[in-house]
Amino acid sequence: MTHLESRHGSDDEFFEHYKVVADEEQRLLRIDKFLTNRLKNASRNRIQNAARSGFIRVNGAPVKPNYRVRGGDAVSVVLPHPPRNKELIPEDLSLDFVYEDDHLVVVNKPPGMVVHPGFGNHSGTLVNGLLFHFNQLPKLGGEERRPGLVHRIDKDTSGLLVVAKDEDSLTHLANQFFYHTIDRVYFALVWGNLAHDGGTIDNYLDRSPRDRKLMAVTQNETLGKRAITHYRVLERYGFATAVECRLETGRTHQIRAHFKHLGHPLFHDTAYGGHSYAGYHRGHTFKAFVENTFAILPRQALHARVLGFEHPTNGQKMYFEQPLPPDMQLAQDRFRKFVAKPHISPTKD
Repeated sequence: MTHLESRHGSDDEFFEHYKVVADEEQRLLRIDKFLTNRLKNASRNRIQNAARSGFIRVNGAPVKPNYRVRGGDAVSVVLPHPPRNKELIPEDLSLDFVYEDDHLVVVNKPPGMVVHPGFGNHSGTLVNGLLFHFNQLPKLGGEERRPGLVHRIDKDTSGLLVVAKDEDSLTHLANQFFYHTIDRVYFALVWGNLAHDGGTIDNYLDRSPRDRKLMAVTQNETLGKRAITHYRVLERYGFATAVECRLETGRTHQIRAHFKHLGHPLFHDTAYGGHSYAGYHRGHTFKAFVENTFAILPRQALHARVLGFEHPTNGQKMYFEQPLPPDMQLAQDRFRKFVAKPHISPTKD
């Protein structure tokens, strides 16, 4: 299995920031492409420069950017300074808190914000903003300060997150996620005209063998994790569809991977093919319309609209709903106006 580690230590005064062990079935692949596929927000050029400086090692030895990774290789990123993943810096990010009490907060995360600091993202994250808001993050799981993140949403997905303030609340909320008693409803704009007004996508998701940063449906139940998405069509535009997605499970990229698998990727989801309108109406008017909408909505059209859970201390049912952020609302308004014009509504060939 591929895994990531972050730890200190090195006899030559370098510090190991990340370690990636290649799957045994890994095909030969240049190390710069291998790491680009696995480390978020790390460009290929940046990895090549790190390799030239001796900061990329395989099985303990420095390698050049053209080294080809093979199955079982232990690939390390080492730098002459300790990892910064514990250096949490408070930042006033003007977070949108929709609810707060002594045990938890519910925040409406804007698109473009990373939830947790990581490789290439040491500032501007939700955690940095939480640290500023709390003044001091609660001590959870021992003496190490860390936020009570019960779940996460992707950088370019907007919407609701619940964050625990104490250990008991964290455990209680985590159990609700584990037993699928959390209510999570997303709004999405997907390419194409869905064949049915609703349904359930029930399969297994695993890391894509082509790009380990992405998820893909697998028939191997032992490798994949079961993922269940219930969806309902809200509005049809011919070339696209507005859908409501209710999550029964919460796997990485679940909605994005599921609709990609159906052949209806999310609008402008560049990772899962939603940035291409090939196969749809090819008129110049439609092309200009799509590209202008991409400029308005420069990310996947996905919003965590509803979050419901049981309060960890008093058992009260909590329910929160956030309207679409401006970029998605503008995109949807444009869809409606475009199909209302007196021309042939674009549909997939």
